[in-house]
Amino acid sequence: MLKWLSPIILSALLAGCEDPNWHTSDISDIMPDLDLSLVDENGEQVEEDAYTGKTTLLYFGYTHCPDVCPTSLARMTAAIKKLDESARDDIQVLFVSVDPERDTPARLRQYTDVFGPQFIGLTGNTEQLDELTNRYRVSYGYGDKDANGNYDVSHSSGIFVFNAQGDARLLMRNSDPIPSMVSDLKRLMARG
Repeated sequence: MLKWLSPIILSALLAGCEDPNWHTSDISDIMPDLDLSLVDENGEQVEEDAYTGKTTLLYFGYTHCPDVCPTSLARMTAAIKKLDESARDDIQVLFVSVDPERDTPARLRQYTDVFGPQFIGLTGNTEQLDELTNRYRVSYGYGDKDANGNYDVSHSSGIFVFNAQGDARLLMRNSDPIPSMVSDLKRLMARG
């Protein structure tokens, strides 16, 4: 009986020596690296190379979003605040608005400033947004305008995480606990 039990115990002990699995979803082999051409919250045309050198979180949304965006961005803020100060300086969040009709650069800057200095607003024309959302396999769409011209925008709520070199590494979701997000961000940043 102990003969077959020994390999099981040995396997269990060896498994404890390996790196732990990511708490969020590892996308390093299935998603493309950071690549974008958009307008930032200062009205400047930017490419992905403006954002290399820091761990980058990429999120698609819009400033008039009633619930999903503010909740997601607040969760990212909470996770970032749990990092030590030097790590906070080495992380950035790219908030890409898929509602360029309403989200001007000035509006984006005002919105992202609420969440912290790590947040940067980006947007673009339909062609630029379609190219980027297609690249990361996310969709967005516009609801019908009401009598006041207001409308909802459907969009992804996933957070794409890239290492400092711009390589796709993780996908975080609103269902991921903040401690799991923090743990994975620390682990990713420690790897360089």
